[in-house]
Amino acid sequence: MQIKLERIYDKPQDLSGYRILVDRLWPRGISKVNAKLDEWEKEVAPSKELRQWFSHDPQKFSEFKTKYIAELDANPKTAEFTALIADKLKTTDVIFLYGAKDRENNQAVVLKDYLTNHLGQA
Repeated sequence: MQIKLERIYDKPQDLSGYRILVDRLWPRGISKVNAKLDEWEKEVAPSKELRQWFSHDPQKFSEFKTKYIAELDANPKTAEFTALIADKLKTTDVIFLYGAKDRENNQAVVLKDYLTNHLGQA
């Protein structure tokens, strides 16, 4: 089983996996029914301050990644979230949903790499 990434504004590609929204804010224009989520984990998303500083500027992505990983390391919810993902991956794929337009420079990419490294799936 693996962690996959999917933009929440796209038509769902995989409804068979465990679908988790990893944004702090609810995506504009998406109904909770149509989102087809299993969970919303806003506590492991980047802080408001980090999100506003980054402002989805690809030039800042490298520094954003470093700062976000530091937030994840300091966040007491991260261990609980990591355990949840490890448990789900035993039986199904896990799909991180995000709202950012940039598919390569966003928090879901960082979170996937972070968990892959911490779960020994690299």
